[in-house]
Amino acid sequence: MRIEPCVLLKYGELALKRRNREWFERHLVRNLRHALARGSDAAPQVRLRRRSGVLVVSSPTLSQADVVARARDVIGVSVVQPMWRVAKSAAVAQDAAVRLLREHVAGPAKPSFAVRCRRRDRRFGLTSEQLAARIGARVCAELGWPVDLNHPDVELTVEVDRREIFLGVERHRGQGGLPVGASGHALVLLSGGIDSPVAAYRALRRGLRCDFLHCTGVPYTDATSTYKAYALARQLSRFQRGSRLYVAAVGRAQRTLATSGAGEAQIVAQRRLYLRLADALARHIRAQALVTGDSLGQVASQTLSNLAATDQAAGLPVLRPLLAFDKLEILEEARRIGTAEIAALPHQDCCQLFQPRRVATYSDAGRLAEIEARADLDELVDNVLSHVQEFDLDSCGGSASTMATHDATTAVKDQ
Repeated sequence: MRIEPCVLLKYGELALKRRNREWFERHLVRNLRHALARGSDAAPQVRLRRRSGVLVVSSPTLSQADVVARARDVIGVSVVQPMWRVAKSAAVAQDAAVRLLREHVAGPAKPSFAVRCRRRDRRFGLTSEQLAARIGARVCAELGWPVDLNHPDVELTVEVDRREIFLGVERHRGQGGLPVGASGHALVLLSGGIDSPVAAYRALRRGLRCDFLHCTGVPYTDATSTYKAYALARQLSRFQRGSRLYVAAVGRAQRTLATSGAGEAQIVAQRRLYLRLADALARHIRAQALVTGDSLGQVASQTLSNLAATDQAAGLPVLRPLLAFDKLEILEEARRIGTAEIAALPHQDCCQLFQPRRVATYSDAGRLAEIEARADLDELVDNVLSHVQEFDLDSCGGSASTMATHDATTAVKDQ
């Protein structure tokens, strides 16, 4: 009996993409190959077989556990199942089931079990119920395990496909969503806090490939927020390939806004500055939208009036995946994706540098325009963009470069 360990990857909503499914599958397969090669000096040998709504992954160079762990980070996959692949025969399936269960539960224990069969190939000689009954009877006879169809200790999954039968006893939740890159390219405004990394993850799950922009208060703050933003972006980069982090020093621009009489409108004026920077940079890197971590009404600067005033600073669409999330929901998601602990580290937040005693909850577009005219916002944006640092998150050392020429800045502004 020949047994081939493999992993089944099952689609979620991707399975509903009828005519466009091939487009989404191409992105999924590319992202999967990148995930399987992550951390390897040489590309591992991987074989992918496509079935209806299922990808079958096997590799002679990666362990089954490694394939499972890496595949669980691939957005677009809803279920990850380590399986055995055997010949398409009821007798072979019975032998494999007994062996699999015996290896899964070592020692004298006799747990209850159930067999769940599914046929993707309806031409198979037995119905799902008949095959389950035969396998169950064989397990009872050889292992002496009791059957419990309602609450079994061990659940054996058997799937009959066109050319083979798959058997397994584990089922892991995947990331779900749409494959990264299938919906376009966005630039995320990434702070050092809880919200924006979760917003980035949510954007990734809708198929957006994301780069990141972090605004730091340098020279009036230290580099701690940049370190955090880098760590957060690296954590998110496991869900996609080709991630890049851009760091903009906005401390002097913020000070100019404050000395231009922003007063209670300082925070909204700063947020408009961030969006102006993000909009210009996004056009330069050919991103099609901006993503922020705003949650409606969570803080004074995120009232509907202030969000609308902030949006006027950008020409590209501003996406807010967390708009209707509350803080507990955001925190729970952050813990699940591994960004909560990083976000909890202390840092000097540039938003707090020139914060007024009272933050305006309503913004007057005319007053904001006057403040920006006195501050010469166009020149502020040019100055900041001319020194933006760029980090390649796929490289081990996070190599950095600086967009430091006037020509580069002009190109960003004119696009």
